[in-house]
Amino acid sequence: MHPALYSWREELPATVVRVLAYMCAAALLTTAAVFLLQPSSAVAPAAPEYRSPWAEIERPFPAFNLSIPEAAGMPASYAIRRHTQGNGRKDILGLGDPDGAGPYLQVEIYRPGSEATFMGDAKADIAASAAALGPVAVTQLAEPLESKFGPLTIVTFDTTKGAPQRCLAFVRGFDDPLLQISGWFCQAGPDLIERSTLACAIDRLTLLSAGSEPKVGALFAHAELARSYCGQRSPLLAPTPKHRALWRNVAR
Repeated sequence: MHPALYSWREELPATVVRVLAYMCAAALLTTAAVFLLQPSSAVAPAAPEYRSPWAEIERPFPAFNLSIPEAAGMPASYAIRRHTQGNGRKDILGLGDPDGAGPYLQVEIYRPGSEATFMGDAKADIAASAAALGPVAVTQLAEPLESKFGPLTIVTFDTTKGAPQRCLAFVRGFDDPLLQISGWFCQAGPDLIERSTLACAIDRLTLLSAGSEPKVGALFAHAELARSYCGQRSPLLAPTPKHRALWRNVAR
């Protein structure tokens, strides 16, 4: 066909297609340039959530008892925690409110599994166990405390969480059976719990059931033979004597 016979209407579709193609290419180049030239905002990786290796047992069956009749009416607690990997066990007995202004006593019996990490530095063990209280000024005393379980290493500390308190803590480890007894007795005010008061409280810790661990039963049976009954040696004269300074005087 002769070129003169072409009309502009016949060339319009091809021209429109070329224009649209140029515009799309320009848009893609502009988008790429904006993406490459804009400042990159580095996103910090999310910190991994901490999960305690200890799992709390629901409806725990108590293996130990801390009988203090003078503290009747005070909130009491019993918890059992299992190590998720090493299978160690902690029985934790509490008496009083850890965040309150009154006295608070906690005793922990730790029977480790393959994760055994205790029996190191007494200050470090107590600071780790009492982390929920925010312990500061953790100090180990030179003179041990005599108890029915033998000499206990004594550590003092002040709390920074909850009501301010001063605490007298203790720790003692055994090799056979592999076991650790630790805890603390706290009260508000500038004074520490008296050592005799702490010894009397530990005197009240008894075994309910050793389960499949006869050596634990033997350890507590031997301790009962050395029990001082809060300063009164003869169990015939005072099988369950009340030690007035143990709780009520502390509370006052």
